[in-house]
Amino acid sequence: MAIWNLGSINIDHVYRLDSLPRPGETLASRGYAQGLGGKGANQSVAAARAGATTHHLGAMGTGDDWVRDRLAQAGVDMGQVARLDDQATGHAIILLDADAENAIVIHPGANRAIDEAALTDALSALSPSDTLLIQNETNGQVAAAQAAQARGARVIYSAAPFDLEAVRAVLPHVSILAMNEGEAQQLFAGIPGDLPVQGLLITRGAHGAEYRDLTTGQVHSQSSFRVTPVDTTGAGDTFAGYFAAALDGGADVPAALRLASGAAAVKVTRAGAGDAIPTRAEVDAFLADQPI
Repeated sequence: MAIWNLGSINIDHVYRLDSLPRPGETLASRGYAQGLGGKGANQSVAAARAGATTHHLGAMGTGDDWVRDRLAQAGVDMGQVARLDDQATGHAIILLDADAENAIVIHPGANRAIDEAALTDALSALSPSDTLLIQNETNGQVAAAQAAQARGARVIYSAAPFDLEAVRAVLPHVSILAMNEGEAQQLFAGIPGDLPVQGLLITRGAHGAEYRDLTTGQVHSQSSFRVTPVDTTGAGDTFAGYFAAALDGGADVPAALRLASGAAAVKVTRAGAGDAIPTRAEVDAFLADQPI
């Protein structure tokens, strides 16, 4: 069993502010940091730190070797990540206010220049016991999902950043559709009626998460854990990576929800994105002190 993650690799430029700027407003930051980010990279780090064998599929520029090294140090296999001469590594400008809320601008760069033929070829190694993760920060989602579906693998799709047409295109090839509450509202408004997936994973921030099994009608709910947030960046990616890793390891949905919720809770107590994702040992220690 393994996780294959077609996802973005970004360099995060993080600016700390007292408040997020209003239109036309210029503010001076109180601090600056650079780190590893991107929904895909974050999810790969989370899955690997949760204990899953994790292969990243994607692209980056020819510089920024520290990014590749940091992912590899987290336990992510980087053998299928292309290095492109004509593209910059993706990057994000992240604004954080005093309440740990954020606003983010992303430059996709190499994340949107992935060779789909090479991607499909790489996915020929999938087995039916594997899981493919995809998000909306790269190209190639439909080709990857089709290839994984053809091999009988589970496909988990994080529909973020939300794009209704992207969702429509990939949905027939998806096993589990993962969204936050706002994305779910957009989806249900844009695609009313039954969805052709096995399950819906909906995260609700401080209000917890739920998994709707559309094959049985059963709903599994998980309350959030009470923590003091420092930085919410990457919390959803941490949840998704841990959830996928738990299913990959044979956990049932309630156990996967609890593990993922614990990982996200630990993550938000730390500044940063990919670099701040906790290890499985840290999450297990946190959950040991929480009520069942």
